[in-house]
Amino acid sequence: MTGREIKDALDRAGVLPSKQLGQNFLIDPNMARWIVSQLEASAEDVIVEVGPGTGSLSEHLVGKVRRLILIEFDARLAAALVERFRDEPSVEVHHADGVKFDGRQLFKHRPVKFLGNLPYSCGGAILKNLLSRPHPFERAVVMLQKEVIDRLAAKPGTKDFGVLSLRTQADWVVEPQRTVPPEAFYPRPKIDSGVAILRPRTGGLPPFDHRLFDELIRRGFAQRRKQLGKQLPAGTAWQEIAAGLGVAPTVRGEELTLEQWVGLTRACDAHPLKDLPQESGEIFDVVDENDAVIGQKTRSEVHAGNLWHRAAHVFVFNKRGDLLLQQRSLFKDVHPGVWGSSVSGHLDAGEEYAAAAVRELDEEMGIRMEQELEEIARIAPGEATGWEHVRLYRASHSGSVRFPAAEVSAAAWFPLVEIEAWIAARPEDFSSGFLACWKTYQSV
Repeated sequence: MTGREIKDALDRAGVLPSKQLGQNFLIDPNMARWIVSQLEASAEDVIVEVGPGTGSLSEHLVGKVRRLILIEFDARLAAALVERFRDEPSVEVHHADGVKFDGRQLFKHRPVKFLGNLPYSCGGAILKNLLSRPHPFERAVVMLQKEVIDRLAAKPGTKDFGVLSLRTQADWVVEPQRTVPPEAFYPRPKIDSGVAILRPRTGGLPPFDHRLFDELIRRGFAQRRKQLGKQLPAGTAWQEIAAGLGVAPTVRGEELTLEQWVGLTRACDAHPLKDLPQESGEIFDVVDENDAVIGQKTRSEVHAGNLWHRAAHVFVFNKRGDLLLQQRSLFKDVHPGVWGSSVSGHLDAGEEYAAAAVRELDEEMGIRMEQELEEIARIAPGEATGWEHVRLYRASHSGSVRFPAAEVSAAAWFPLVEIEAWIAARPEDFSSGFLACWKTYQSV
């Protein structure tokens, strides 16, 4: 769309650009084409565009991707987009606030990529809502005020490096691309904009507690010029930790690299399972088809020989009826990186099913049960369960959860209807044991 076409579209929609809403519309068609090209979109991709406005970026994607999901805050612009793309079945328009949009409905659409010419007024909040873990995106192309792009990509020791830099870089590799001048927009802003590509960070960092990481970086930058050791929680063995990180005890938070912040987080993490997701020498009961114990073997022997053994799964529901799912750590020896039951685990030799379920709730999610668990079903061993006799339990919990990063990559509450649609669209995103439990749960 040319500048004239965009202004005409705004007039037809009755929209006078709002400074309060941060509405600056891209009117350079060459820039629009270039920005969209950075998505490297394929016919199988779903693109989520936040702040599409008049559709100057959207028009370069319609008919070229599997689905285009547009999230527009301005009701008049959303209505105009619905009208413009009414004959395009692949386009889905949501009149919604990107700061509050429920990203859980996007997981079923993977592979998903993110596109946004984001408002100056709330661009950071939109990124926090939709691109914080867990999220379904495998690539993001964002345009924001250049100063924010600089902060996203900032290096240690620079004035731009801070909480936003670390929060973003813990999950994404940020690649600034180019500066967009004010004359590319209507109305013209007073500052430059910037475009960046965000790629999910894969590997390179050990498992770490993201919530603890966030708490520590907020403390570390609360008073930017103050020594980091003086801002950490009371009782932190800072002298010892600093030596392990290879930094002076007088260092400031802005001087630590991402890797050193992760090292600090791990040093402050008191969770007993922070390092190893499993141990090959654990002893399990080996059982027969009737679940009678016939011997004991190590974890590695049981898995290598496909021997029948025992496991407990728990479905945890909150007061809204949402089910807690966990994304398994990439460090797991079975089904790494996929989604599964709220908690699950093998029974130790001599352990009872219910006792194992209660233990796993505490170890994997920090949930301590005060009431007896409800047994939902018993599932016979087979390839889907990993040759495990499984007992499935139900629990209720509406508080927070805390999980060991070596065991669990992420956890989130999902409405059952979203889980059902997600499984139908992408069963490969889930562990086979969870799928067996879900199928059983649906039938009881």
